Amino acid sequence: MTFVVASALAAPARAESNEELAIQLSNPVAALISVPFQFNHDQEIGGARNGTRNRLNIQPVVPFDLNAEWNVISRTIVPLVWQDNIFPGAGSQSGFGDIVQSVFFSPKAPTAGGVIWGAGPVFLLPTGSNDLLTADKWGAGPTAVVIRQQGPWTVGVLANHIWSIAGNSSRADVNATFLQPFVTYTTRTATTFSLQAESTYDRKGRQWAVPINTGVSQILRLGDQLVQVGVLARYWATTPDQGPHGWGLRLNFTLLFPR
Repeated sequence: MTFVVASALAAPARAESNEELAIQLSNPVAALISVPFQFNHDQEIGGARNGTRNRLNIQPVVPFDLNAEWNVISRTIVPLVWQDNIFPGAGSQSGFGDIVQSVFFSPKAPTAGGVIWGAGPVFLLPTGSNDLLTADKWGAGPTAVVIRQQGPWTVGVLANHIWSIAGNSSRADVNATFLQPFVTYTTRTATTFSLQAESTYDRKGRQWAVPINTGVSQILRLGDQLVQVGVLARYWATTPDQGPHGWGLRLNFTLLFPR
């Protein structure tokens, strides 16, 4: 079976507008090559609430043509982390965190009801460069996304569940659910407003971490390169004692490569 990558150099039948590209970016399984750089700042970490964490997620999204009816979408999250005093005596750490790799099999056409969906496996790779930056476990599980786009609106939910399957036996097992409901609105000037919750439920500790995120982003052209830039405010509605509290910040910079 041959996989053909959706090439950024392929000549499209017509140029897509910035508005159309912004709407595609609201779809996690769109056939659009993009490379987001997502900087996150969180604070008040730990029981004493005096820890901080900065995380740069590099998140390439690459679609492949499987056949005339199906796409395969690769979504990778490579985290670079800088953190300090996340618990008393922890000191500072910096380096790579654990990579999360998702693969979605998605129909090229929406359903008769206009629903877009994708499903496949998700993998956890213990690539963390420090004991406090890794779960030190290999993990795997299912992932899925379901969305509906109508006019400027996108409404959907992305979810996955990861179980640890191998790794350091002295470290805690991974058994976690990620749930991300989201809604976006895109204007004719390619400005996108978003509201989402990136919730994680630790089934071992029976604890939720629920940040509520709201933000705005804009597609721009820098020379010959299309990009999307954005800013997002985050409030931790609920979190474990060892997690972040209060407000956080996210800055997005995404390279776009339309087909």
